[in-house]
Amino acid sequence: MERTFVVLCALAVALVFNSCDIDGDEQNFHFVSLRIVDVDMPESFELDETYRINVTFALPDGCTYFEGFDVTKEALTTRELVAIGSRRTDQDACVQTIREVEESFDFIVVHTEPYLFRFYQGEDANGDPQFIEFDVPVN
Repeated sequence: MERTFVVLCALAVALVFNSCDIDGDEQNFHFVSLRIVDVDMPESFELDETYRINVTFALPDGCTYFEGFDVTKEALTTRELVAIGSRRTDQDACVQTIREVEESFDFIVVHTEPYLFRFYQGEDANGDPQFIEFDVPVN
């Protein structure tokens, strides 16, 4: 029994010393906010129902890929949504064609008050964020 314990400890120590270094400066991407251009939003919600919301956003080049949505709860029924992409930094040449892509997410209605959705569209000339906004009543 003692021999097995010693072998397991030695194996654990060997694994620790041979593990990968993830603190290096070799990241080949960074996250970016994507410009949302259109949203397919219902005119109203029903309490306790689930809705699929389709969002169209722009990928600025061939080195940027969609990663998901960042949803922030600003108030009880206010949601701010940003489409998040990852942009590769290890490629010298990226196709500079803007592509529009549609993705969706599911939303469950849990409150009876109207919901305010704010979808990030980018920044204006002054650097202020711009949003597409939807007020959706709950029946």
